[in-house]
Amino acid sequence: MITLTDELGRLACTVTGDGPPVVLVHAGVADHRMWDGVVPGLAEHHTVIRYDMRGFGQSPPPTGPFSEHDDLRRVLDHFGHERARVVGASFGGRVALDFALAHPARVHSLAVFAPPWPGYDWSPQMIAYDAAETEALAAGDLDAAVRVNLDMWLYGPVRGRGEVPAGSADRLRGPMRTALSHQGAVEAHSRGRADGDVATLSVPTLVGVGLLDVPDFQDIARRYAATIPGAALVEFPAAAHLVAMDAPADVTAALVPFLAL
Repeated sequence: MITLTDELGRLACTVTGDGPPVVLVHAGVADHRMWDGVVPGLAEHHTVIRYDMRGFGQSPPPTGPFSEHDDLRRVLDHFGHERARVVGASFGGRVALDFALAHPARVHSLAVFAPPWPGYDWSPQMIAYDAAETEALAAGDLDAAVRVNLDMWLYGPVRGRGEVPAGSADRLRGPMRTALSHQGAVEAHSRGRADGDVATLSVPTLVGVGLLDVPDFQDIARRYAATIPGAALVEFPAAAHLVAMDAPADVTAALVPFLAL
């Protein structure tokens, strides 16, 4: 890991491969390792940059105001890249979108997998999930909060325990526990999303979603694909919310030709 350190704080980063830069932004229940199955294929053609957002993985939680999309700018500045292909998953997908809105000239292309839509009218299923997580965290029961998040984001609404890729739950428990333990600090200090309308984006955009994901996120993905001019929608039949963990070969196959544009 490479540690980016400046007056704004520390971010843990890793770089693999050589070629035009691609930055991968992880989901809000994971860390940079969620992309492990995708990196080898991308690194054959690109310099692949991953980092842990504040409060995730090896990056400490924030102690003052910050914005996630500005941290992404700091990462690119640190490695000397004026423009990059930007890929994000779930909350990391929203960070990627915010970065594209705030710094459009710095984005060569954009790929987002199951990003949230700000202000979305969530279903009863999602509201119940949020209530269960809130209750577990209020009780100081991180183990219960991790179980709630595994059920929602890894297994999804239609899969059983034996229907996910081997080892996925074990790989996620640690990163989830870290993220949940720092969630309060991140929410307290984050300045939130960038201003702007995704309908104004003009870079090549790919929107991906798993067909085993919560229906809310399938609807949101289609909304992004319909709203962002020229965006392409890719659906992954064997994946739930964390598409890059469920179907890394399929994600790689979708990204390689797209990132070559």
